[in-house]
Amino acid sequence: MKIMITIPAYNEENTIPHVIEDIKKNVSKIKYNYEILVLNDGSTDKTAEVVKKMGIKVISNKLNRGLAQTFQRELKECIKLNADVIVHTDADGQYPSKYIPEMIEKIKDGYDLVLGSRFIKSKYSGTISKNIGNRLFAKAISSLTKTKITDSTTGFRAFTKEIATEIKFINTFTYTQEQLIKASKQKFKITEISITTRKTRSSRLFSNPLQYATRAWINIFRIYRDYDPLKFFGKIGLYFFLAGLMLGTYFIYLHFTTGISGHLGLLFLLLILLFTGLQIILFGFLADMFKK
Repeated sequence: MKIMITIPAYNEENTIPHVIEDIKKNVSKIKYNYEILVLNDGSTDKTAEVVKKMGIKVISNKLNRGLAQTFQRELKECIKLNADVIVHTDADGQYPSKYIPEMIEKIKDGYDLVLGSRFIKSKYSGTISKNIGNRLFAKAISSLTKTKITDSTTGFRAFTKEIATEIKFINTFTYTQEQLIKASKQKFKITEISITTRKTRSSRLFSNPLQYATRAWINIFRIYRDYDPLKFFGKIGLYFFLAGLMLGTYFIYLHFTTGISGHLGLLFLLLILLFTGLQIILFGFLADMFKK
């Protein structure tokens, strides 16, 4: 079994040497063949040079592409290197590598995607707003995937080569949630282990929690829309159609009581709701036929 431990890095010359040493210390206990791969995302400091001096393989983006695009490149590189298991962690030292052997054992037990959850037992070290936001995301993802997930945004995860090759990404922001949703829809086995994180610098992914939440929710809806369009558009269309039926019931009531005269506007609204609902449902069927 070949294990690739991947570390995306952007301007992490001060922290990444400690992360690599920590990985070597803890993963050397594993009997399997492992290799560390650093994805240098257009760093302007000496991240790449520091890593190369440590004898670690580095793949560099010429420009900063962001975590989601770098993650997709990471998967392609790992597939080229014939990795059987990919362990994804951070370059800032937030995720202790002592948990990597446990994650790999879960893969050996038959799971396809293993998440390092910050919320099962340990106290989350981030801000209150991020804590609440992450827990709300987890509940939404659990509902979509029909799998109990406590930490959908964790970047600490291990997964098989089948996950890497068969899941295609459509957005450039919430790769963590997208991988989870699609893995569940494709019937891959998902589990979590409890981890305790280290407190690190502020996140570089977003300027404030509201911006992150807005972008994340939009992308979750996009994933759901594109991956299960019949259910997505069917529910929306059904709401419109049911609203039209309720209004139609009101017209029937008026017909047998006071009469329908003088309600021309409501009649047009009734027709609009019914036809809009039917059109959205039909669009859901068409999108489902042509989805990839």
